[in-house]
Formats: sequence, C-alpha cells, structure tokens
Amino acid sequence: MLTSRDLTIDVNDDIRCLADAADTCYSAALSHGLGCGYVTRQGTNLIHNGQKIFLSGANTAWVAYGYDFGNNQYQYRRDRYIYLMDKVKEAGGNSMRTWVHIEGATSPVFDSNGCVTGLDKGDGSFVKDFIQYLDDAKERNILIFPCLWNGALKQNHNNLQGLITDSHKLQCYIDKALIPWVKAVKDHPALGGWDIINEMEGEIKPGVHDSEPCFDTTFLVNSGAGWAGATYTAEQFLKFINWQVDAIRRTDPTALVTAGSWSQRSQTDKWNDKNLYSDECLVKAGGKTQGTLTFYSTHSYDWQGHFSADAPFKHNFSEYGLDKPLVVAEFNSMHGEGMTIEQMFQYLYTHGYAGAWSWHAQADGGDTDPTDTQMRGIAALRGKHEAGGVVPLDLSGSG
Repeated sequence: MLTSRDLTIDVNDDIRCLADAADTCYSAALSHGLGCGYVTRQGTNLIHNGQKIFLSGANTAWVAYGYDFGNNQYQYRRDRYIYLMDKVKEAGGNSMRTWVHIEGATSPVFDSNGCVTGLDKGDGSFVKDFIQYLDDAKERNILIFPCLWNGALKQNHNNLQGLITDSHKLQCYIDKALIPWVKAVKDHPALGGWDIINEMEGEIKPGVHDSEPCFDTTFLVNSGAGWAGATYTAEQFLKFINWQVDAIRRTDPTALVTAGSWSQRSQTDKWNDKNLYSDECLVKAGGKTQGTLTFYSTHSYDWQGHFSADAPFKHNFSEYGLDKPLVVAEFNSMHGEGMTIEQMFQYLYTHGYAGAWSWHAQADGGDTDPTDTQMRGIAALRGKHEAGGVVPLDLSGSG
C-alpha cells in the first residue's frame, strides 16, 4: 500500500523453450538431464529445480524512492539493500519485490520530447547497478522481482503518461531500455520474474461504459479505484502492460511476468468482479499474443477494519477460478482485520496461494508494518516443505 505519507524522498539455449516456456522449460530441461535452474510455471504452481515452491518474503520496496538504480546510485543504497536482504534471509524468506523506474525520475532516460533514449546516460550504470543487486541477492538465495512502474501515486508523471498514451514512446522504451535490460539479466539465477506496474487501478477511470467487457469499468464505481487521479482507460493500461509483457517474453521465453492489482476485484471473474488482467483482455487491448501474464499477483488490505468478502484472506485460491498461480504481493497486519502477521503468512501458505510478500521491508512512512514485524511473519514459514510448497531455495547451482 502506497500513500503520500510513505515517501521521504547455464541452461543451454536449446532448452530455453520457444513456446510458452514458462510452462515447459522444466520438462524440457528434464529431457536433457538437467535442472532448469529458473522459476517456471506448471499450471497453478510455481516450480524451481523440479519442486513446487512458495514465494515467501517482502516488498523491499525501495531505499530511495525512484533513485536506487542507474547513475551508479546503487553503491549508495547497497548497504541498506543488503541489510534488508539479510533480514529476509535470516527469517527464512526467499524472495523480494523491488520497485525500479516508478515514474521515470532517474531511469530510464528521456529526451526533451519524452522519448526514451536508454536505461541511463549511455554509461551502462543501470545494468551494472542491477546486476550487482542480483549478485547480492543470489548470495542470500533470494529471488528478485523488479516492479517497473507505479500507478498508485502520481507525482512527476509526464514521462510515464507518454508511455501509457503514445504507442511510439512506449515502443522507444521497449526497444531502447526494456529489451536491453532483459537481455542483460535474463540468465541470472536471482531474477525471479517481472512486475510491469504496481496498482494501475490508482489511475484508472472507474465507471467507463464500454461495449467491450474488458474495457468496461462500471464494476469499479465506488470501489476506491482512481484514488491517485482517474486518468486512463482500462484499454490504455492493458495495452501498456500487453506490449511490455510481450517484449519480455519474446526476449526471454522462460520469463515469469505479472502485474500487481490493487485488490482481487480486478483480477477474478467471480463475485461480480472482472479479471482485467486475463489473457483475453490483455490481447484485445494490445494485440500482442505473447503479452499475457504467466502468474497473477494481487494486494490485500482491510478497509475500516474489515476485509471485503472476496479478499484472499476470506477464500482458498481455488475459489477464484484462475488458471495461473496467484501471489498475494502486498499485505500487512496493520490492515489485516486483526490477524497477526504470522497468521497472515500461514493462511496464504495453507490456502493454495503461490506466495506472500509483506508491505514493505524499508518500512518508511505510515501504512506499513515495522520491519521486524514483517520478519516474524516470514519466519512463520521458515523451512517449510509441506503441501503449500518449498520455501528454502538454493540458487548457488542455478544459471
């Protein structure tokens, strides 16, 4: 949950499958007598080295909001990142979700027309920074899931607005920044997957009537959606996501990709909700057939002390009717309807979900549990090897 109060400032090529490899890399690797070494998907499970896993950890989510990578900034944030990763490691966690571009304050680099020229000013510092981060994570057996953009808070928004509304500008970003980034890190064993945008619903227009159900947002009236400024249609956002997912999966067919919804309301077709993130909706918006998510991720907070009736903490995963894994990628006990953080992690593990990331390890600002509280939650799943999935991971032999 992000509010304004939160801001102070080698797997061989021949087995990297060419068709829906997020499902098939593991089986292809077995046929070669190798472990895949990357996180893949089989049905509604996430797989690492032949075992169903459960992603247990925290959102980092940043050290300096929008100023962590590129221009050699990581060297000044590294000690804090390592501290937070060490905390997750000591608690027995295996993964973290980290925000990167956000609104494009320092990466990528834009020209005066709002077109992206690269990840950095041409010095290679962004990729260097990010690979160092992944190296640090690998040493701690932690998978990193970079979240590219943020729709939950609108500040210096012009550059991001251009990418959402202008196809040429979005393609410039894809060609000059996203694809080079993916190429540089796709074989790194600590790269878990990609999250395109955090909570697009903050800037979506609710109440839009459209003959195409994928673009109709009347179901979001009075839901709270649009809190950061109702600026974009569902179609605009879904095209934005579709094109980037397509670029990632064409560059790295084994990649896991998601987009974090603000609640389950826009990520299921049950209970009169609508799954805007479905394959059908993404392809209708952007037209790119590979631009579909490989797993779902949603956020869950109570409101005025109560979860909504369709919230993850009220249901088993199977009740959502989804055909892909679902990670609850943000939650905390501050907004947990009285549940302890330990109970929340245990609930998600035992009710069929694929992962749990608390909000947020840096713990600056208001709507967050303290870091140590979050670590107690992660520790509740330390060493788990039960039906919910394996939690301890070994990245030392991957890649």
